[in-house]
Amino acid sequence: MQNTYDCLVIGAGFAGAVTARELAERAGKRVLVLERRDHIAGNAYDRPDAHGILIHQYGPHIFHTSNERVYRYLSRFTQWRDYQHRVVAQVHGTEMPVPFNLTSLELAFGKEKAAALEAKLLAAYGPEKKVTILELRKNGDPEIAALADYVYENVFLHYTMKQWGQTPEEIDPNTTARVPVFLSRDDRYFQDPWQGMPLESYTSLFRRMLDHPNITVELGADAQDRLSLKEDGTVELDGAPFAGPVVYTGAVDELFGCRYGRLPYRTLEFRFEHYPVDFWQSHGTVNYTVSEEWTRITEFKYLTGQEAPGSTTIAKEISHPYTGAAEETPYYAIISPENNALYGRYKALADRYAGLHLLGRLAEYKYYNMDAIVAQALALSDTLVEKGA
Repeated sequence: MQNTYDCLVIGAGFAGAVTARELAERAGKRVLVLERRDHIAGNAYDRPDAHGILIHQYGPHIFHTSNERVYRYLSRFTQWRDYQHRVVAQVHGTEMPVPFNLTSLELAFGKEKAAALEAKLLAAYGPEKKVTILELRKNGDPEIAALADYVYENVFLHYTMKQWGQTPEEIDPNTTARVPVFLSRDDRYFQDPWQGMPLESYTSLFRRMLDHPNITVELGADAQDRLSLKEDGTVELDGAPFAGPVVYTGAVDELFGCRYGRLPYRTLEFRFEHYPVDFWQSHGTVNYTVSEEWTRITEFKYLTGQEAPGSTTIAKEISHPYTGAAEETPYYAIISPENNALYGRYKALADRYAGLHLLGRLAEYKYYNMDAIVAQALALSDTLVEKGA
């Protein structure tokens, strides 16, 4: 049997959808997209819940970028709602902005002491700067060093222990050193020039992106059942030779049957709760940095701007080790020399197939923001189009 497609894309999240659209539109290729889930949009998938509240099924996704190409590209498929994300940390009963900034300083230490600390910080580093804990600890002033210790203990340490399942001794000192204090009263979580939320939904954005006559999307289609990588370096799709490019965005260890063992990830559990009130908390996201088993709570109406009086839905987010169970989703690669070496063994297997391209968080075993993976997908598409795909 002959294949009727020129390109195969595994996964209908940002990595796969952008690449499929580019190959279909710019290269004129017939693209088959196989998606294991029963929906498009990957982890950005959003939908109305049983109460009609638009929720992000796999946790909050807030678009922000400093990459103009990425912004303009996605703007082809959606209008934007202006949304500037603000996050507060619940610290011993007080809510303060994170990243820790001059407003947080006042809430933590009181106006008089904060004013004195602010003067020292601005004199030493200048306004509107992000200064790391490591830099603050190197300052000879004991009060500034004490501030660094406060931020480490109350904003970073316990939150990170919950997120990654680590003890203080296991937390990478390099990560700790990069935790910033923002010498500003800008309470926005991101300072990128382009920020916002799709006006309708992420799912609508993806639906438009994948709406092209050269693109066929099959949902509930597991690539493990359709794609065969032969020992001689050839590829088969549905039992027939396939010579076109294969863009794989799934877990790279699963592509090879986990023959060297599973790559470690953290997964997330979301506990969705509905309340008959206009709003349940003060901000779209509240981080619980010193208390509770969850890391944060998201209230989606802040993000989406949905008008739904007397009705709101929140999600409590709890981190666990990923076991590979069917109901779990691998979210965060656990980066370490040992795990990177294991990934390298899988990458070497993939490199044996000239037309196989690994793209995305799971395939590349690294963390990407949404805009970064769109940029990666556009870059790969540029290369494939130039080569004639």
